Amino acid sequence: MFSDEALVARSKNGDIDAFEELVSCYERKIYNVAYRLMGNHEDANDLAQEAFFRAFQSISNFRGEASFLTWMCRIVTNLCRDELRKKYRTQIESLDGEITLGEGEVKKQVASSEPGPAELYEKKELREKIQELINTLSPEFRLALVLRDIQGFTYEEIAEQLECSLGTVKSRINRARKYLKDKLVQDWEQKEVLTRLYR
Repeated sequence: MFSDEALVARSKNGDIDAFEELVSCYERKIYNVAYRLMGNHEDANDLAQEAFFRAFQSISNFRGEASFLTWMCRIVTNLCRDELRKKYRTQIESLDGEITLGEGEVKKQVASSEPGPAELYEKKELREKIQELINTLSPEFRLALVLRDIQGFTYEEIAEQLECSLGTVKSRINRARKYLKDKLVQDWEQKEVLTRLYR
């Protein structure tokens, strides 16, 4: 297997197979970035494909100052940011919408170290709730939070990708985290009240 640098060099010379190898190495990571930013599979798939298409078109402009993966993440992040801005302008969702809560309990019959159905359901529900809340963030806050907390980029890398100061990145991430925490606490408190009311 060739290094990224070798594959990029071959791609710059028009070797489509080399570029396809780069795509196969990074398509899952780029898709994951797009999915976490967009919140749905269809948009994520479209934007990941568009990112690779644009990368192929402009591979001759890749200077190698950052890794190929960082360059691809920047392309997909910019595409997602543009798409989110379009959607954010045309669709304003209520952050105070009602939450429908399901009823019923699952009882564990056998003690086990494995998580039971109720615990698995709660974890799944929490993940879905967090993704739902991430989707309500403005594009600037969502991008910074996802790149840091989900994709694991450093603050410096995020500042470079988003073309803003380090302080701005830290502020956006902290504000986004606080928003998520406050909303999750509020949701948990609502569930506790309803649980007590309907016992």
